[in-house]
Amino acid sequence: MKKRVVITGGSIVSALGSEWPDILAKLKAGKNCVRRMDDWDKYTRMNTRLAAPVDFIMPDYPRKKTRGLGRIAQLALVSTDRALAHAGINADEPELKNGRCGVAYGSSMGSIDSLMDFYSMLVHNDLSGMSATTYIKAMPQTCAANIGVLFGLTGRLITTNTACTSSSQAIGFAYETIRQGIQDIMFAGGAEELSPADAAVFDTLFAASSKNDTPEKTPAAYDKNRDGLVVGEGAGTLILEEYEHALKRKAQIIAEIVGFGTNTDGTHITQPNRSTMGIAMKLALEDAELDPASIAYVNTHGTATDAGDVAESWATADIFQRPIPVSTLKSYVGHTLGACGVIEAWIAINMMKEKWFCPNLNLEEIDPRCGPLDYITGNGREIDGEYIMSNNFAFGGINTSLIFRKA
Repeated sequence: MKKRVVITGGSIVSALGSEWPDILAKLKAGKNCVRRMDDWDKYTRMNTRLAAPVDFIMPDYPRKKTRGLGRIAQLALVSTDRALAHAGINADEPELKNGRCGVAYGSSMGSIDSLMDFYSMLVHNDLSGMSATTYIKAMPQTCAANIGVLFGLTGRLITTNTACTSSSQAIGFAYETIRQGIQDIMFAGGAEELSPADAAVFDTLFAASSKNDTPEKTPAAYDKNRDGLVVGEGAGTLILEEYEHALKRKAQIIAEIVGFGTNTDGTHITQPNRSTMGIAMKLALEDAELDPASIAYVNTHGTATDAGDVAESWATADIFQRPIPVSTLKSYVGHTLGACGVIEAWIAINMMKEKWFCPNLNLEEIDPRCGPLDYITGNGREIDGEYIMSNNFAFGGINTSLIFRKA
């Protein structure tokens, strides 16, 4: 028999902040966290100068625990530590170390600075910039592995390095692991540190916004005059737990994960596919045994790229066959890449509890090429729904869809 999977804790590190009251206040104020990065002027031939950085100061942890952490793993550690506390679980709890607790965590890559140390060695034939922790900081599994070591986890470790679906896949795979009875608790999420190289990836594809003089006006998902995405950074962790296990320890249940769908396009590395995007949503609905009419709101990927917004909006319209309310959080925190799935899911869950969903910022004129959806604008929308969906899509043609039920 399949187990029920609930969320008993969560925390994020984002440009909007970490505490829900602060995040909610900024969402209601329409706070766009995008800034002009003046230091990026040195990069010739790169058009964008925009990003949504996090004002992050690493807490005073013992150096023995943090010396092998790059910025990306630091963000992951802080969000995980806070999520665990939110779940009411002591970091020294023996149950974390009995083999029934694991971690599923992802990112696009490890810390860029450490990768540069390898580059320097190969170019200058000099190892002086390298240390025993250089690879630990640079390896793609740095977040998952360090979380496992720092909290003494001896259960399953799943690393999901699938670009923009890294953390949504992590949540989905952690959910499946508990549902199958393999684990009782899973730490699930993802992280990404800001790098101009990330912006350059999209800039070379003409997919990055260059409204450098008006950062507050971008990104503008689904808008006729959008000109691309803005990169951000951050991290997030959800504590997933088997339902009976959570009841036994009298945990606070925040929400329940009831559906997960993931697939691949099999057509193109960077061009989105409307049909297979829709199939991912259909798979999530089938997994949850729900009709599309049950979903009250969809938190969209909404990158503000030309092809992405059109394909996603039509895929959503195909599945729901009605103008379902939608909005994207990337107009507030930018595209946090490997962290976007968990950051957006956590905020969407809290909005569901709040019975209020944020508007799409900078959406002034809906692109007529986009699908017929209810694009939330103005002061947001009050919606009292039992189920919501959160979707993410990534390079490689990787699609994910998660469905959450109000506790």
